[in-house]
Amino acid sequence: QVQLVESGGGLVQPGGSLRLSCAASGSIFSIDAMGWYRQALGKERELVAAITSGVNYADYADSVKGRFTISRDNAKNTVFLQMNSLKPDDTAVYYCQANVRTSWAARTLDFWGQGTQVTVSS
Repeated sequence: QVQLVESGGGLVQPGGSLRLSCAASGSIFSIDAMGWYRQALGKERELVAAITSGVNYADYADSVKGRFTISRDNAKNTVFLQMNSLKPDDTAVYYCQANVRTSWAARTLDFWGQGTQVTVSS
């Protein structure tokens, strides 16, 4: 089995910054794309940012472009989300997601973290 554990959430004032981390562990042969999603109260879960393996191509939701940066450390099976210029609308539970291959012959499966709360408020 594979576990994803997020950290780095918390309360921050508007305009502030936070850095989220998500470490994957367990039966991992390789990890393809990794991503961050968020779900605000009463809203559907949405993709915030995703990053591929290999060339590390990154893509972002329009609402966070220029403010958030996704990166990964493949040696540590970890993905990061640097969030700058935070706004109250960024308040949500943030989830990391990874496409994991558990063996050479296995197809990739999606795994999710438990979520970390980010609150932007003065």
